[in-house]
Amino acid sequence: MRNTFVAAVLGLCCLQTVGCAKKAPPPAKPQVTVATPLPLNVIDWDDYVGQFVAVDSVDIRPRVSGYLISVGFKDGDYVRKGQTLFVIDPRPYQAALDQAKGQAAHAAATAINAHTEAVRGQTLVGAHAISQQAYDTLVAAERQARADVVSADAAVKAAALNLSFTHVTSPLSGRVSDRRVAPGNLVTADTTVLTNVVNLDPIRFAFTASEALYLKYERENQAGVRPSSRHAPNPVEIRLQDEPTWRWKGRMDFVDNVIDTGSGTMRGRAVVANPDHFLTPGMFGHMRLLGSGSYRALLIPDAAVVTDQERQIVLVVDANGVARSHPVTLGPLANGLRVIKSGVAAGDSVIIDGVQRAQPGHAVKAVRGRITASPPPADPSALALAPPATTATAVGQAR
Repeated sequence: MRNTFVAAVLGLCCLQTVGCAKKAPPPAKPQVTVATPLPLNVIDWDDYVGQFVAVDSVDIRPRVSGYLISVGFKDGDYVRKGQTLFVIDPRPYQAALDQAKGQAAHAAATAINAHTEAVRGQTLVGAHAISQQAYDTLVAAERQARADVVSADAAVKAAALNLSFTHVTSPLSGRVSDRRVAPGNLVTADTTVLTNVVNLDPIRFAFTASEALYLKYERENQAGVRPSSRHAPNPVEIRLQDEPTWRWKGRMDFVDNVIDTGSGTMRGRAVVANPDHFLTPGMFGHMRLLGSGSYRALLIPDAAVVTDQERQIVLVVDANGVARSHPVTLGPLANGLRVIKSGVAAGDSVIIDGVQRAQPGHAVKAVRGRITASPPPADPSALALAPPATTATAVGQAR
């Protein structure tokens, strides 16, 4: 029985020795998808929030006082330049015009008589029938009569002008607001606001830019990176709050000459075509202003970027199949991809899928993939290649 126990112990030791001799299989390499960065010609854009304003906005006030007798438009109509909007009772002004014409006729008759008297006096003074003093009085009377004719004619013109002002017309073509005064009410010259008219085509987009962006544009203008806005207005694109695309196209037409010391911003303005009058003053929108010329950029999916404390990194698989971390400098999003300004090269195998499974310094099983961009939006065409802007909030693919 003792021999049997010894034999069992020896057998158990042999089994343990055999088991220890077997090594555990190495862990499988994590599978990741890699691709080279997508090279594209892109354009930097700077984003702004602003508001549409009318090129011209006019408060319609009467130029003569009187009682309003009619309104020549419907509230909210589109009116043409010169169209009659209001009519003030013209009868008092017609009477004033008739009176002025009568006074002008009286002055003209007096002037004719004074001229006749002066001619007769010249003959009599030559015959020594009247004194020189009497003749000088006749000449003075003729000159006064001529002056009275000029004054009377001016009074006729003023009365006719006041009569024409009883028809209040639109000074520009555009959309009219509602009438503020109903017929039958007394309106006062240069005081009562009757309505308002704004023109809609073209329309302006007003915004403010920071001092930093203003300095960037001026530096680029001096370096020749972008054409000066004084000679070639920069294109802009605008989308409304409910629009997914930059539908509205325009150009810069004004930059203020001072920076607001309170806010550190400068006023800017773009002009936009609005032939169907869809845009209206007071409407808000998002505008992007060309921030650079077209330049060559490398793009990767935004999901391939990993945040490591205070820096951003991407994982790149080297020639030995080992994942390496590369700190990168990020640019804006373009066509659904992230612009990489530095940190990766055109031929690097960047991990675009399976980043969570890979660890820097460890081998991975790389499967080749491909980076594709979303369809490009409509951008200004044919821009020469230029260095990228120093800062930008968005980019678009260059054609």
